[in-house]
Order: sequence, then structure tokens, then C-alpha cells
Amino acid sequence: MRRRAGLEGDAQKAETKEDFVKVRRSDLERLTTEVMQLRDFLPKILNGDILWTFQKLDAVESSMEKKEEELEQLKMDCEHFRARLEAAQADCMREKKEKLDLRQHLHEAKQQLLQQAEYCTEMGAAVCTLLWGVSSNEEAVKTILGGSKAAKFFTITAQTMESFVKSLSEDMKQQDLDSDENQFVLALAGIVTNVAALACGREFLVTSSRELLDTMVHLLGDMKPGLCTKFKVLMLMSLYNVSINLKGLKYISESPGFIPLLWWLLNDPDTEVCLHVLRLLQSVILEPEVLAKSASEMRDTLPFQRIIALTKSRNADLQALAKELLEDLKILEYEA
Repeated sequence: MRRRAGLEGDAQKAETKEDFVKVRRSDLERLTTEVMQLRDFLPKILNGDILWTFQKLDAVESSMEKKEEELEQLKMDCEHFRARLEAAQADCMREKKEKLDLRQHLHEAKQQLLQQAEYCTEMGAAVCTLLWGVSSNEEAVKTILGGSKAAKFFTITAQTMESFVKSLSEDMKQQDLDSDENQFVLALAGIVTNVAALACGREFLVTSSRELLDTMVHLLGDMKPGLCTKFKVLMLMSLYNVSINLKGLKYISESPGFIPLLWWLLNDPDTEVCLHVLRLLQSVILEPEVLAKSASEMRDTLPFQRIIALTKSRNADLQALAKELLEDLKILEYEA
């Protein structure tokens, strides 16, 4: 027990010795001074740094909060645009389907319209061909003109002729004479020719169907030489028949560009066209009242060389009429 107590005492002494350190007084004073200086300056330095740090931290935290709010807003916008995109895609798919359905309906409608147009053309060709034959009878023409739809019929005739000529391609070399469309318009022109062959028909056309006369004059100038010759011949025959009526001749001859039209038509390679042009020209020359208004223009533009060339035509009727016309044209010398 004593031994133990002695050991404990020694340990306490050792610990007591370790708690003390010898320091010089000058070092202690210097250390004390430095500690006091630190106590004075350290709070000031630390307070400024901490304050700046806290301010920076607040700014960073505010910026982070703002960024988080912006991020949240972007997420909401993204969800909104995603919803709109899905709705737009759904609308697009629906519109595509509707467009395909409409395209199919349009195709079907076009097919039906084409079938109806073909049917109407075929029916019109058949009916007008029959009417063409019937119109060669004077009593039948009087019955037709006495109906309430006569003027409307000739208005539709003018529109149909014009539509036909507009449909001709620019480089069309030959006509399909057997087509229903061609037969339709030829039958219409033939009906007009037969109606104009009668005095009552000429009077009706001049008083009630001037639009048809204007259209025929216009169309004759629109068709190229050598094209639709049978159609041209029928229209020229109609105009010639109308010219037998003095009012009709005056009206036709006063159409803008009528005389130049006749000279242009004389260049057609078809002899029948040239023959009926000369007949129409002869109507103008043989009517003094009409000639008086046209003489100056005819004298200045008359294609004498072309008419002389026609006097040598192999077609006997054309040759004879051209020679006869040259004699008639001598009257222009007296009109000067």
C-alpha cells in the first residue's frame, strides 16, 4: 500500500512539473502585447469579412432562389408547350385525315362532273344534230323562233361556241371531227345557218341575238388559218345569210375590225373558207349604203394580189367568184 501511494505521489509531481513552462519576461510581455493587439484588431477584420461574406451569401441565395423560380417557370412553360404540341399534333393528324377525305370527295366529284359533262356533250350533240336537220324546214324554224326560249337558245349557242374555241390548244393541228364536242358545236353552227337562211330567221338574229353575231365575228378572228375549217365555213355562211338583210349587213359591217378580218380570212388555205369570205365581201360591195362607209378602208387595205391568186384556184366556184369580185371592186375607183 505504501508503495502504491508513493508511486501516485511521484506521478502527481511529474504532472505538476509539466504544467509550468519557463518564459522570459520580455517574451511574455511581447506575447501579451500581441494578444492585446489581436484582441483589438481581429474583431474588426473578422466582422468586415464576415459581413461581406454574408452579403455575398445572401446575394447568391437570392440568385439561386430566382434561378429556381425561373427553372420552375421554364418547367411549367415546357409542360404547357408540350401540351400545346400534343394538341397541335392531334389537330394536324385530324386535318390530314380530313384533307385526305376531302381530296377523295373532290376526286369523286370531278369524276362525276366529267361523266356529266361527257353525257351533256353527247346528249347535246345528238339533240342539236337532230335539230340541225329539222331546222332545214321553214315551218320548223318558225315554230322554234315562236317559242319563249329561242333568244335563250341562241345566247347559249354563242357561249358554247366561245367555250369551244377557247378550249382549242395552241398547237392543235387537226380536229377530231368525230368527237361529240366537235359535232355539238358544228350542229349549233348549222342550226344558226339554217335559221339565217330564212327572212324571219335573219330578222330574229339581227333584232334579238346580236350577241351571237358578235361572237361569230370575234371567233373567226381567233382561230388560226387551217383550223376548224368546217366550223368557220358554217359561221361565214351564217353571216352571209344575215347580210342579205340590210340591217344585218349594216350591223356586221360596222363590227370593229370587220374589213381586216375578211382580208385575214382570205389567207386561209381552205378553199371553202375563202369562197364564203368572198361571198360576204361581195355583199358589202354590192350594197351602196354600206360600201360608202367601208370604201376608204377597203381601198387602202384591199389584198388585190391574194384575190388575183384566187382567180387561178383549182376550185371552179372559187375561181369564178374571185374573177367576179375583181370586176365588182372596180366600183371603188368611182368611190374615191
